Amino acid sequence: MIDLKVVHLNTYDGNGGAGRACLRLSDALKANGIDSKVLVYYKFGQNPKIDTFSKSPLQKAKAVYNILSERYFAKWLSKSVKTPFSLQWFGRSVINHPDVKNADIIHLHWINHGFLNPKFLAQLDELEKPIVWTFHDSNAFTGGCHVRYGCEHFHQQCGHCPILKISDKDDISHKTWLRKQKAYTRLNFHIVAPSQWMAASVKFSSLLGTRKTTVIPNTIETKIFKPYVKSEAKKVLKINPDKFVLMSGFMPSKNDKHKGTPYLVEALEILSRRSGIHKENIELVIFGNKENAEMPEFPFKTTFLGTINKDDHLAKCYSAADAFITPSLEDNLPNTVMESLSCATPVIAFTTGGIPDMVKHLQNGYLAKYQNAEDLANGIEWLYHRPNKEEIQKAARLSILTDFSEEVIAAEHIHLYETLIDLLPK
Repeated sequence: MIDLKVVHLNTYDGNGGAGRACLRLSDALKANGIDSKVLVYYKFGQNPKIDTFSKSPLQKAKAVYNILSERYFAKWLSKSVKTPFSLQWFGRSVINHPDVKNADIIHLHWINHGFLNPKFLAQLDELEKPIVWTFHDSNAFTGGCHVRYGCEHFHQQCGHCPILKISDKDDISHKTWLRKQKAYTRLNFHIVAPSQWMAASVKFSSLLGTRKTTVIPNTIETKIFKPYVKSEAKKVLKINPDKFVLMSGFMPSKNDKHKGTPYLVEALEILSRRSGIHKENIELVIFGNKENAEMPEFPFKTTFLGTINKDDHLAKCYSAADAFITPSLEDNLPNTVMESLSCATPVIAFTTGGIPDMVKHLQNGYLAKYQNAEDLANGIEWLYHRPNKEEIQKAARLSILTDFSEEVIAAEHIHLYETLIDLLPK
């Protein structure tokens, strides 16, 4: 293995799935002998392993201005929908930062909210270094949206955007598409898709369909997200060890579209009416919900854990569950699914996005038909009546150790980095 200096660029420090994935990868690389560093645009936490471009009060103020302006104007120009949209009008240059200049590999992650817009992305070409870009959502190859649902306008040049208030062939989404096209023409980079679904989406895009793409999943701390004895984990949460525990993640309201909350509510209502299901024996546990959020009514006893900030405690929460349910309608490679499986808790989810890369139907979980609450209920009932739950739990843990462990994912990234360096002119 050659000596490598890798710098990872992300907008935030662990605030969101991309930030967590970025830091997990950097830690895995360091554990495998790579000089890896994470640089973020705006740092919320105190993690000494993460550095920031915005250190001085003036730099922080400018970053906050860019972030808030980007989000405000996007909200002002968009319809009242839950789909995130980025204008990428604001940004900053990073090419003169010493860690960026000294790196052998520049690895981009989530770079929106006023960080690297197309203009400053194209500047990276001046450094003449291999650039890797992991796509944690779809924004890099659309005219602005991060979650596409059924929209296929990115197959052409966007325009007629269903998210924008003013929508026509030359709308903001099309103008953003053109700015990205101009930047990408200048910049050579290698795409990493964390899921087969994301890789296929890239191939369909008019912006990046011909670019080289490698599928490498995100990783997870398997020594932190590990199985605990379920009966003991339930006692930690003050839940009767004999209860069949269903767990789900944050849901802002019953009307939330992206996370599919209405399907979960409907599936649980269907389940509660089925013969052979004893309502008093089932408990629903939800973590990550916001205070004062408009929460839906559930047909089973429900415990709200709130936001969990300690990963070891979160692992015990996953371990306390007999099933983790995610009704998400579009997700790249959701951390919650990987965390749950790593804690030996089977996952029940829709067949969408990158979830089938992790959940193997009837082996370590259940893949329900897309947007089918009835089948989601079938998945819960299948596990509820399953006599050999321990076998499925063991399969869940083994699937993570085999395909997503730190050693496996670090090795795949190192191989890619070395290949790209070998391609440089000698």
